[in-house]
Amino acid sequence: MSTSTIRDITLAPAGKLKINWVREHMPVLRELAKEFGATKPFAGLRIAICLHLEAKTAYMAKVLQESGAEVTITGSNPLSTQDDVAAALVEDGITVHAWHDATNKEYEDHLHKTLQCEPHLIIDDGGDLVTLLHTDYPHLLSRVRGGAEETTTGLNRLRAMAAEGALKIPMIAVNDAYCKYLFDNRYGTGQSVWDGIMRATNLVVAGKTVVVVGYGWCGKGVAMRARGLGAKVIVCEVDPIKAVEAVMDGNAVMPLLEAAALGDIFVTVTGCQGVLSREHFLRMKDGAILCNAGHFDVEIDKKALADLAKTIRPARKNVEAYELYGKKLYLLSEGRLVNLAAADGHPAEIMDLSFALQVEALYYLHENYGKLKNEVLRLPRAIDEKVARRKLKALGISIDQLTTAQECYLRSWKPEGDSNED
Repeated sequence: MSTSTIRDITLAPAGKLKINWVREHMPVLRELAKEFGATKPFAGLRIAICLHLEAKTAYMAKVLQESGAEVTITGSNPLSTQDDVAAALVEDGITVHAWHDATNKEYEDHLHKTLQCEPHLIIDDGGDLVTLLHTDYPHLLSRVRGGAEETTTGLNRLRAMAAEGALKIPMIAVNDAYCKYLFDNRYGTGQSVWDGIMRATNLVVAGKTVVVVGYGWCGKGVAMRARGLGAKVIVCEVDPIKAVEAVMDGNAVMPLLEAAALGDIFVTVTGCQGVLSREHFLRMKDGAILCNAGHFDVEIDKKALADLAKTIRPARKNVEAYELYGKKLYLLSEGRLVNLAAADGHPAEIMDLSFALQVEALYYLHENYGKLKNEVLRLPRAIDEKVARRKLKALGISIDQLTTAQECYLRSWKPEGDSNED
């Protein structure tokens, strides 16, 4: 076993408690562990993972290990890594290169060490691992059977690589699977973002004006939960179709510069950079709270905010007060993912679906090695439905099925009763 890079192995007992808790609430992954634990489809293969290193991710890593793989894992965000979970994985024989609050240099070093396992399969979150593979480790590409990407941000990067002809391995767009974005991006992000905001601030949401910047599936979830908590919601968008959708969902829609003067809490969910900038900060009211739920900490222009501030001070754990002339603005979790940096991320039942898709995606890549193009690929619908059926079974729910006659009708283009006879 390779030497791990973690903070403190003595934290392992606390990490095991967390992993055992989520295991009890992830029945689809438990079923996969039982099935793949018997057949060992990943025997002899090395799997590299770059994801938010917390308990739910850890349980998926253990399922892959039980399925025969040699697993190496790192964190995709320095503030979301939980040191006790990392220690628990190391005690269980998984190689870990990550610790909480790593510097940029340490984070990059952990990525390098993870790829040095010379993986056959990859799970990525944001595209950092796959990008590094192509730029610094091209000699390893020939042995990589493919990878699976968890996020919209990562897929944007991968599609840019593919468009330039730079992508040299098949990558499954797990983020685009129905069981991912309908549940993880919407219900998972919606709940976990407000978990993070409320833990960080301990302030009431009801009655406040929340500005949600970006109305993709994650933004929809954030706005939906804000309304449920009693907030007035303003959505800011650049996509006219999503803007119409936001209006019909009951939100106010306006330009961000106009919303800047009205918001009490701002949540960026765009995947783009410089979304909240100097001109917005100058218009915000005293006490406005700023946070990000997009992948990288580039959506809030922290440099512009710091340049405007006469002082910057800690106000509370995961809260910094930027004291401008005449007002204070509060930044949560350094502008990183508030739902993971200030809370525990998506609920276990939600990640059960997403991580089951990841395991199934790796199995699909393994089974179809040598047959897939080096491009961003959709996860087959049959796998999506398989995961959904497992979830329904775990919930004790059954559904109807089409009859043979109904299936034939839906496949036919002729009116009922037509025949080929003259």
